[in-house]
Amino acid sequence: MTKFVLHGGFDKNVGYIKDEFFEQALKETPENVKIFLVFFAEFYEYLDLRIKQCKDQFENNKGSKNLEFKMATEENFLEGCDWADVIFLSGGRTVNILNVLKKFQNLDQVFKDKIIAGDSAGANALGHSFYSRKTKEINAGLGIIPFKIIVHYAEDMGNPLAEIEPDFETLQLHEYETKVLNL
Repeated sequence: MTKFVLHGGFDKNVGYIKDEFFEQALKETPENVKIFLVFFAEFYEYLDLRIKQCKDQFENNKGSKNLEFKMATEENFLEGCDWADVIFLSGGRTVNILNVLKKFQNLDQVFKDKIIAGDSAGANALGHSFYSRKTKEINAGLGIIPFKIIVHYAEDMGNPLAEIEPDFETLQLHEYETKVLNL
Protein backbone atom coordinates (compact mmCIF):
# COMPACT_ATOMS: atom_id res chain seq x y z
CA MET A 1 0.00 0.00 0.00
CA THR A 2 1.22 3.48 -0.85
CA LYS A 3 0.60 6.33 1.57
CA PHE A 4 -0.02 9.75 0.05
CA VAL A 5 0.26 12.79 2.30
CA LEU A 6 -1.19 15.73 0.39
CA HIS A 7 -0.92 19.38 1.34
CA GLY A 8 -2.97 22.28 0.00
CA GLY A 9 -0.05 24.67 -0.20
CA PHE A 10 0.88 27.71 1.83
CA ASP A 11 0.92 31.46 1.60
CA LYS A 12 4.54 32.63 1.44
CA ASN A 13 3.48 35.84 3.21
CA VAL A 14 2.09 33.86 6.17
CA GLY A 15 4.54 31.01 6.68
CA TYR A 16 5.77 27.62 5.55
CA ILE A 17 4.01 24.23 5.76
CA LYS A 18 2.89 23.35 9.30
CA ASP A 19 3.98 20.39 11.44
CA GLU A 20 1.02 18.10 10.73
CA PHE A 21 2.15 17.45 7.15
CA PHE A 22 5.65 16.40 8.24
CA GLU A 23 4.33 14.39 11.19
CA GLN A 24 2.07 12.42 8.83
CA ALA A 25 4.91 11.90 6.34
CA LEU A 26 7.15 10.48 9.08
CA LYS A 27 4.45 8.42 10.78
CA GLU A 28 4.97 4.67 10.33
CA THR A 29 8.53 5.08 9.04
CA PRO A 30 11.51 3.10 10.34
CA GLU A 31 13.95 4.47 12.93
CA ASN A 32 16.34 5.46 10.13
CA VAL A 33 14.32 7.36 7.52
CA LYS A 34 15.55 8.03 3.99
CA ILE A 35 13.90 11.13 2.51
CA PHE A 36 14.18 11.96 -1.20
CA LEU A 37 13.60 15.65 -1.85
CA VAL A 38 12.07 16.37 -5.25
CA PHE A 39 12.11 20.12 -5.90
CA PHE A 40 11.40 20.05 -9.65
CA ALA A 41 8.41 22.39 -9.24
CA GLU A 42 10.00 25.03 -7.02
CA PHE A 43 10.63 28.56 -8.29
CA TYR A 44 14.37 29.08 -8.69
CA GLU A 45 14.46 32.23 -6.56
CA TYR A 46 12.98 30.32 -3.58
CA LEU A 47 14.81 27.02 -4.06
CA ASP A 48 17.52 27.32 -1.39
CA LEU A 49 15.07 28.75 1.16
CA ARG A 50 12.46 26.03 0.51
CA ILE A 51 15.01 23.22 0.77
CA LYS A 52 16.18 24.60 4.12
CA GLN A 53 12.61 25.07 5.38
CA CYS A 54 11.68 21.54 4.30
CA LYS A 55 14.68 19.90 5.95
CA ASP A 56 14.16 21.96 9.11
CA GLN A 57 10.49 20.90 9.31
CA PHE A 58 11.37 17.22 8.86
CA GLU A 59 14.03 17.58 11.58
CA ASN A 60 11.61 19.39 13.91
CA ASN A 61 9.09 16.55 13.59
CA LYS A 62 11.33 13.49 13.60
CA GLY A 63 11.15 12.65 17.27
CA SER A 64 13.93 10.13 17.96
CA LYS A 65 14.28 9.08 14.31
CA ASN A 66 17.43 9.55 12.25
CA LEU A 67 16.91 11.29 8.93
CA GLU A 68 18.99 11.03 5.78
CA PHE A 69 18.24 13.34 2.84
CA LYS A 70 19.05 13.11 -0.85
CA MET A 71 18.19 15.69 -3.49
CA ALA A 72 16.52 14.58 -6.70
CA THR A 73 17.86 15.28 -10.15
CA GLU A 74 16.50 13.92 -13.40
CA GLU A 75 19.54 11.64 -13.57
CA ASN A 76 19.13 10.09 -10.10
CA PHE A 77 15.33 10.18 -9.88
CA LEU A 78 14.50 6.48 -10.26
CA GLU A 79 17.44 5.37 -8.13
CA GLY A 80 16.48 7.90 -5.45
CA CYS A 81 12.87 6.76 -5.39
CA ASP A 82 14.00 3.16 -4.96
CA TRP A 83 16.31 4.22 -2.09
CA ALA A 84 13.73 6.36 -0.24
CA ASP A 85 11.18 5.68 2.45
CA VAL A 86 9.60 9.13 1.93
CA ILE A 87 9.46 10.99 -1.38
CA PHE A 88 8.72 14.71 -0.93
CA LEU A 89 7.29 16.51 -3.98
CA SER A 90 7.57 20.26 -3.46
CA GLY A 91 5.23 23.03 -4.40
CA GLY A 92 5.93 25.63 -7.05
CA ARG A 93 4.82 25.38 -10.67
CA THR A 94 2.92 22.19 -11.47
CA VAL A 95 3.89 22.36 -15.13
CA ASN A 96 7.59 22.20 -14.13
CA ILE A 97 7.27 19.02 -12.07
CA LEU A 98 5.02 17.41 -14.69
CA ASN A 99 7.54 18.16 -17.46
CA VAL A 100 10.13 16.13 -15.57
CA LEU A 101 7.97 13.35 -14.12
CA LYS A 102 6.29 12.61 -17.46
CA LYS A 103 9.68 11.39 -18.69
CA PHE A 104 9.42 8.38 -16.37
CA GLN A 105 7.15 5.43 -16.98
CA ASN A 106 5.13 3.46 -14.45
CA LEU A 107 5.50 5.98 -11.63
CA ASP A 108 2.64 4.30 -9.79
CA GLN A 109 4.92 1.25 -9.50
CA VAL A 110 7.98 3.38 -8.69
CA PHE A 111 6.02 4.96 -5.81
CA LYS A 112 4.46 1.67 -4.66
CA ASP A 113 4.76 0.99 -0.92
CA LYS A 114 6.41 4.37 -0.30
CA ILE A 115 5.22 7.48 1.48
CA ILE A 116 4.62 10.17 -1.13
CA ALA A 117 4.34 13.63 0.42
CA GLY A 118 3.11 16.24 -2.05
CA ASP A 119 2.75 19.94 -1.33
CA SER A 120 0.63 22.07 -3.70
CA ALA A 121 2.16 21.47 -7.16
CA GLY A 122 3.45 18.14 -5.86
CA ALA A 123 -0.11 17.14 -4.93
CA ASN A 124 -1.51 18.44 -8.23
CA ALA A 125 0.93 16.34 -10.24
CA LEU A 126 -0.26 13.14 -8.57
CA GLY A 127 -3.94 13.60 -9.42
CA HIS A 128 -5.90 12.61 -12.48
CA SER A 129 -6.50 16.29 -13.18
CA PHE A 130 -6.11 19.56 -11.33
CA TYR A 131 -7.30 23.14 -11.33
CA SER A 132 -4.89 26.06 -11.20
CA ARG A 133 -6.20 29.06 -9.27
CA LYS A 134 -3.50 31.22 -10.78
CA THR A 135 -4.20 30.47 -14.47
CA LYS A 136 -7.84 29.35 -14.06
CA GLU A 137 -6.99 26.30 -16.17
CA ILE A 138 -7.83 22.63 -15.82
CA ASN A 139 -4.95 20.31 -16.69
CA ALA A 140 -4.13 16.61 -16.63
CA GLY A 141 -1.96 15.25 -13.86
CA LEU A 142 -0.13 11.93 -13.81
CA GLY A 143 -3.19 9.95 -12.70
CA ILE A 144 -1.32 8.19 -9.91
CA ILE A 145 -4.14 8.87 -7.47
CA PRO A 146 -7.76 8.62 -8.65
CA PHE A 147 -8.85 12.15 -7.76
CA LYS A 148 -9.25 15.58 -9.28
CA ILE A 149 -7.32 18.07 -7.15
CA ILE A 150 -7.69 21.71 -6.22
CA VAL A 151 -4.92 23.12 -4.00
CA HIS A 152 -5.01 26.57 -2.38
CA TYR A 153 -8.76 25.96 -2.24
CA ALA A 154 -11.12 28.63 -0.92
CA GLU A 155 -14.86 28.15 -0.29
CA ASP A 156 -15.84 30.92 -2.69
CA MET A 157 -14.31 28.94 -5.61
CA GLY A 158 -17.05 26.33 -5.72
CA ASN A 159 -15.84 23.29 -7.63
CA PRO A 160 -14.42 24.25 -11.02
CA LEU A 161 -13.78 20.54 -11.68
CA ALA A 162 -17.37 19.43 -11.01
CA GLU A 163 -18.36 19.05 -14.66
CA ILE A 164 -15.31 17.19 -15.91
CA GLU A 165 -14.50 13.51 -15.41
CA PRO A 166 -17.49 12.66 -13.21
CA ASP A 167 -15.97 9.28 -12.30
CA PHE A 168 -13.37 11.02 -10.15
CA GLU A 169 -14.00 12.69 -6.80
CA THR A 170 -12.57 16.17 -6.26
CA LEU A 171 -10.13 16.71 -3.39
CA GLN A 172 -10.34 20.31 -2.29
CA LEU A 173 -7.25 21.14 -0.26
CA HIS A 174 -7.24 24.44 1.60
CA GLU A 175 -3.93 26.12 2.29
CA TYR A 176 -2.23 24.44 5.26
CA GLU A 177 -4.61 21.47 5.05
CA THR A 178 -3.18 17.94 5.08
CA LYS A 179 -5.02 14.86 3.80
CA VAL A 180 -3.72 11.31 4.03
CA LEU A 181 -4.71 8.62 1.51
CA ASN A 182 -3.70 4.97 1.69
CA LEU A 183 -4.08 3.50 -1.78
